[in-house]
Amino acid sequence: MNSPLVEVDAKALQVEVDLIYAGVDNLAGKQIYQDPRCLLHRDAEACLRKASRLASQAGLTLRIFDAYRPPYAQYLLWEALPNPEYVRDPSLGSHHSRGVAVDLTLIDATGQALDMGTGFDDMREHSHQFFADLPADVQRNRLLLLGIMLAAGFTYIDSEWWHYELPGADDYPLIDDGSIRPAH
Repeated sequence: MNSPLVEVDAKALQVEVDLIYAGVDNLAGKQIYQDPRCLLHRDAEACLRKASRLASQAGLTLRIFDAYRPPYAQYLLWEALPNPEYVRDPSLGSHHSRGVAVDLTLIDATGQALDMGTGFDDMREHSHQFFADLPADVQRNRLLLLGIMLAAGFTYIDSEWWHYELPGADDYPLIDDGSIRPAH
């Protein structure tokens, strides 16, 4: 069977890839990915290409924190934070495990991330997409990212400013890429 996953070519797409779960500084507190490849379903990768072009028009670059997430990784994240508001129950299947979700932010020409009010995987109300009690510049940055991603064909979820996914994500099958194994 041909996998629908394609590797995100950071140079070709003019994006930065910083897979948080390939290191230990993440909500699980341990390395989850041994394989450092950034993969997405080909449909999501096409939208990411468009998002990158739109960000570039604004003098910005996308920094990707997570993309395709093997099912084993979803179980590890659920084990670390079994809260369905922030981590999808692995029995339901994460949209990341379908290859159609991407976690990202915007960086400026100097490589500095725009201030989004919280860091990635800050699982609090402050990270909700439209949390009102944040400075105007943070609101603008979040809305800029939202506009870029919506224009590129993605949709958002309410609880995480960094998470975008294809509309109808549940319609895509779960992908368990056997070439990607847990970190030991």
